Amino acid sequence: MAQIKKVKTAIIGCGTICKRIYAPNLANKFHIIDLVACADRIPERAAALAETYGLKVMTNEEIYNDPEIEIVVNLTCPESHYEVSKAAILAGKNVYSEKMMAVTFEEGQELYALAKEKGVQYTIAPDTFLGGSWQTARKALDDGLIGTPVAMTCCYSSNYQMDGEMSDVDADHFMFVLHPGGGIPYDFGGYYLHNIINLLGSIKRVGGFCKTMYPDRIYRNPRHPLYKEPVHIGTPTSIAGALEFENGVHGTLLITSDSAPRFVFQIMGTEGILILNDPNFFGGSVKVIRMGGDPIEPWMSNAPGTFFTQQTEFTLPITHPFREDSRGVGVADMAYAIRNGRRARAYMDLGFHAFEVIHGIWRSGDTGEIVEMTSHCDRPQPIRPLGLSGTAEEFMLDD
Repeated sequence: MAQIKKVKTAIIGCGTICKRIYAPNLANKFHIIDLVACADRIPERAAALAETYGLKVMTNEEIYNDPEIEIVVNLTCPESHYEVSKAAILAGKNVYSEKMMAVTFEEGQELYALAKEKGVQYTIAPDTFLGGSWQTARKALDDGLIGTPVAMTCCYSSNYQMDGEMSDVDADHFMFVLHPGGGIPYDFGGYYLHNIINLLGSIKRVGGFCKTMYPDRIYRNPRHPLYKEPVHIGTPTSIAGALEFENGVHGTLLITSDSAPRFVFQIMGTEGILILNDPNFFGGSVKVIRMGGDPIEPWMSNAPGTFFTQQTEFTLPITHPFREDSRGVGVADMAYAIRNGRRARAYMDLGFHAFEVIHGIWRSGDTGEIVEMTSHCDRPQPIRPLGLSGTAEEFMLDD
């Protein structure tokens, strides 16, 4: 009987996202992963995680030097992504890093080149594009359900303020989304761009605007030790980008963290419109609008060639696995890629291209120029739409 050789994996960074979803998924959801160790700059956090999941507490250096550990999952804050990923890659480890690769574009370029040189798998979050809804949308698009894609639009607004749970009250609520590398373009920009590229492919050139609204704020949570003291926001909080894809599709990307939560994600084709869910999630509805049906007014039934026909909207059945919160599926996919000698679906080409797009929009806003992308990313290989569920879903990654 064939047995899977599990891939020994270690986590560096044991904060909120690790405790809430990555650790339980890597320890229990994906059979290919053998989660063996963890490290954190706060020893108590690593100790607590290790006790919960039967892991070994190690230093970063001990993880890098352990010859049995094949994958390092970098769940540190964005400002530490570069340092941790670089050290792991230099040690010959395969790396999965939370979004995005680094803070500066130059750091991203260096990590990309280094991973190529060392011949390791280097993948970048988010991995929601591997979720059931997004793979269903990919199949609908590839099958021509809306004809030839013409345009797309994405708009996401959220509310990142210096109050509430996520405002540096304690170490588990470090407000990275308002720190360099963690602003809304890097945070939700990654979710949208990974899914956009999965659906439509590489982006040829970009233009846009980028700004920081209210860069000087105060801590508004009375529980915070710096309550009412000033804080400077050193990352953009709003971007508006125009995208031209290599396949000729035109798109817009508008993201802000200074409003109320809301999202729009649509792809317009020659035969209809694909209406998509929030890419922060793996599941959710996938809808299609197509022209057809009876005329809007009975008196127009004898008007041949009229444009005033009704639109038919319907919800597609979700044809793929990983519909619940499956963060870490990108790690599992990379583990199968290592065992099967293929490229991981969240390969660094995807993460680097998304990273360059964000920086291109930012640079366009500063210079007023249209920015040509230097990177290219082939669309990731889709997941097979087999009728398996539960723990058998993982079979679709073993290809």
